Amino acid sequence: MFRPPINRSMRTLDRAFFKKTIPTSAARILDNKDISFCRKALENSKEALIQSRIAPIRPDPVEEKAQRGGRCIILRPEIKHNDLQTWSSKLRELHANGTVGVIPYELHLDYSYWTYSDIVQAILPDEEGDELPTGFSLVGHVAHLNLRDRYLPYKHLIANILRDKNPTVETVINKLDRVGEENEYRTFQYEVLVGADDLNVEVHEQGCAFRFDFAKVYWNSRLHTEHERLVSIFNEGDAICDVMAGVGPFAVPAGKKRAFVWANDLNPESYASLNDAIKRNKVVDFVRPFNSNGYDFIHTATASLLQTTHSVSIYPKAKASRNSASVTTPNPPTPLKTIIQPRVFSHYVMNLPASALTFLPSFIGLYSNVPSSSSDIRKLFTPYTSVSLPMIHAYCFSTKSDDNVAQAHEICAEISRQLGHEITPSTPETQIWDVRDVAPKKRMFCASFRLPAEVAFRMTEGAGGI
Repeated sequence: MFRPPINRSMRTLDRAFFKKTIPTSAARILDNKDISFCRKALENSKEALIQSRIAPIRPDPVEEKAQRGGRCIILRPEIKHNDLQTWSSKLRELHANGTVGVIPYELHLDYSYWTYSDIVQAILPDEEGDELPTGFSLVGHVAHLNLRDRYLPYKHLIANILRDKNPTVETVINKLDRVGEENEYRTFQYEVLVGADDLNVEVHEQGCAFRFDFAKVYWNSRLHTEHERLVSIFNEGDAICDVMAGVGPFAVPAGKKRAFVWANDLNPESYASLNDAIKRNKVVDFVRPFNSNGYDFIHTATASLLQTTHSVSIYPKAKASRNSASVTTPNPPTPLKTIIQPRVFSHYVMNLPASALTFLPSFIGLYSNVPSSSSDIRKLFTPYTSVSLPMIHAYCFSTKSDDNVAQAHEICAEISRQLGHEITPSTPETQIWDVRDVAPKKRMFCASFRLPAEVAFRMTEGAGGI
């Protein structure tokens, strides 16, 4: 009864078509001081209409009474104003003692009442087993669709409805190819279905603001929980190497936690937006941006960190004072603490799921070729100190399966092949984290494991260590 009218032949959105009148009844409140009491009584008797997005208390349908402030409570359609057999004993009581009158009422619904899903179901083909295109990614003011071929004839209809029903949406686009299919920056071709071709957006995540051109950089709003999960692992004072940082969804929040992050991305546009995010979110002291090839960056960043001295002093927040402009402090404030940047990374993050595992050979012999002026690099790590070899967090794709155990073994087998060293799901500190579905037959995983000493210190001809 409350669903919209159906029109499977609609190709241009006709908002006026979506109108519906539902004949029902209402309890006219004869004294407005009884509104709250009557509403509670009729809800308890299950006669008041409780329907999403429909206010049960309405102006009286008689205009003259409504102008004098008259109100009524809409009743469920099963309650008939002219059939006492459909009334509960409570409604009869309220009517008998002159608290309410029971009157006919016409409930008018229009396009504004129904949701995106309601309208889409009313106009798209009703084919058994079809999954309606109700999902989209929201990036700032841009809604990003990835429509299947059978829904392309309806793409403008879908886009207009989506924008109508989502107040924050100004532009709707449809992806025309797979991410990264055209270039190595993971951008994609798109078409604008409705709105301006303006993809300069601002998004907020983990208390951080990011501004970028969605047409020129990679961003996936559906990864926000994964960003939060991984950042939660990092501790204040850790050194993080973010090899494919994008615009900084891992790096900037980690910097907010006072972790030292060396963040790199090959895409110059991502690098520019990363720079902006670092300044915008005031993490300049903790996050350093780079624009380099990831294979090289693993080596160069690791080597540079060994030779870099950097610390950040944390001061107490200054107390506001009306006369602060005229008051001079004789002595500089004493820092609460000083956070010293480590000489080695605690974590390497590689969020390039299509190829991140192919970067793993860069870790072979990572600490084997140490400059002659340096002491034995092994003594930086346990058992000589409390510092462990770094954790590697490499994102990857795998075929979708109900058996994540088998997938974990497959992923570990590929890691082992790339490193020339066996890693299994049962290897201590190894975790194959199921991130999300990305396609009907594809899932995204995060493979986390500690870099084995046998890999980090392997002496191999042409290993390309530090």
